[in-house]
Amino acid sequence: MTFEGWILILGFVGILLALTKPVGLWLFALYEGRRTPIHAILGPVETGFYKLSGIDPKQEQGWRRYALHMILFNAMLMTLTYAVLRLQGVLPGNPQGLAGLSPHLAFNTAISFTTNTNWQSYGGESTMSNFSQMFGLTIHNFLSAATGIALAFALFRGFARRSSATIGNFWADVTRVTLYVLLPICIVVTIFYIASGVPQTMAGTVDITTLEGLKQTLVLGPVASQEAIKMLGTNGGGFFNANSAHPFENPTALVNFVQMLSIFLIGFGLTWTFGKAVGNTKQGWAILSAMLVLFLAGVTITYWQEAAGNPILHNIGVAGGNMEGKEVRFGIAASALFSVVTTAASCGAVNGMHDSFTALGGMIPLLNIQLGEVVIGGVGAGIYGFLLFAILAVFVAGLMVGRTPEYVGKKIESREVKLAVLAIAILPLVILGFTALSAVLPDGLAGQLNKGPHGFSEILYAFTSAVGNNGSAFAGLTANTPYYNGLLGVAMWLGRFFIIVPMLAIAGGLAAKKYTPESSGSFPTTGALWVGLLVGIILIVGGLTFLPSLALGPIADHLAMISGKTF
Repeated sequence: MTFEGWILILGFVGILLALTKPVGLWLFALYEGRRTPIHAILGPVETGFYKLSGIDPKQEQGWRRYALHMILFNAMLMTLTYAVLRLQGVLPGNPQGLAGLSPHLAFNTAISFTTNTNWQSYGGESTMSNFSQMFGLTIHNFLSAATGIALAFALFRGFARRSSATIGNFWADVTRVTLYVLLPICIVVTIFYIASGVPQTMAGTVDITTLEGLKQTLVLGPVASQEAIKMLGTNGGGFFNANSAHPFENPTALVNFVQMLSIFLIGFGLTWTFGKAVGNTKQGWAILSAMLVLFLAGVTITYWQEAAGNPILHNIGVAGGNMEGKEVRFGIAASALFSVVTTAASCGAVNGMHDSFTALGGMIPLLNIQLGEVVIGGVGAGIYGFLLFAILAVFVAGLMVGRTPEYVGKKIESREVKLAVLAIAILPLVILGFTALSAVLPDGLAGQLNKGPHGFSEILYAFTSAVGNNGSAFAGLTANTPYYNGLLGVAMWLGRFFIIVPMLAIAGGLAAKKYTPESSGSFPTTGALWVGLLVGIILIVGGLTFLPSLALGPIADHLAMISGKTF
């Protein structure tokens, strides 16, 4: 580890902390339905959309109606994308003449982008036309991200409102987030990417002559625009197979830094928005503090392991850190930081191959997803996932002080605790169940590149990424098969919507409750004790649940590595 590496990491966190309140204020204005400075430009677009669609943005919805509209909206978008991918060969915007996708790959990809997972069982430049990238996939990058933020707003209203039967209007929330947050930021960032060398063209390919005098064909396309929302919306799906390790997606160290900032920007801001919504910004800062404790711990371990390198190579006289699978233009520190950022959020973009990380260096990205990606988390999904753990934490605290648990003025009763446990339990049930199935069935074992603990980690990471809606991979697994495309698609759907519906039920129940003021017997939820309890609950519930699978995978792989034995 180097001094420069730590300057990069701490500078990254410092810039995000400086942006937390400004971003949070902007999001809070949309949460309340107030005007922003760009309403003068985009306000008529919003109004026109409501008129064309027959939506009354002032007509609020209860949690059941909010959930129903959200699910139907996403199901229809998924069906549209499936059709686009299957018919790709006869649709326009296909300069390379690429054929339509197979049924199982189109199924997997349509679910993947609908659920904000962006898992890719294909190489983008050799599989997707420009039209499929722009219309079939990028539309989800905006709308799945907007859905996540809208859902966070709904839960915030559950905590903030008193004796209310409604939690907002899904259509208004999604429209405002798309128009006034995602779209304007992406326009600015896209221009920056283009100026930095990221392609933005409708051309399919360009032929060049290399320095050796050979002919080479380079794939181009509308990369910069997809790259902007890919990061800001914590989507992660790459235009190219190498994702953000490809120089056309991520050409410089500065672009790499901006991409990492984009991944965390909205997640940081939403913590402040929550505090403002419940009338106490200290609540938001407490949540962010707990997130940062877990994030910095993860970065430290990953950076330490990658900088230390592979003991097997050291034993044969090859010194230095682990540069396998990393780009020289980024180096170890930026690659380690990127890997933790992209898995702490539900992004899944990669600037290095996680399959080539050291065993414990690769374990932290895996663990980040298994914790529910609540360490900053995806746009919206991170904060509402974190608040589910907060409900469990105040329940435990209530048991300790002998009172009915309370959080930000709302009593947390058995209904909320049961729903929170139901939402959190879906991750280990599906991840461990599907991993166990794939570790014994011939179709599952056929996808492994490696044997032994590392091969097990490839399978475990795939289902962890799918259920956690992350999308990154231990890329050694061959996943473009009917078995994996089908099972991973089901896992992605369960991981997205089987958490959202219980969460919205919690929001509806909390909104209907009266406000309960703090008393001398209330457990404080803004200090160091609360932050420590939150961190402890997340590690106990998330970390210990997956410890046996981690022991069979990355931990066993690490022990083999330091002992010099191979499997």
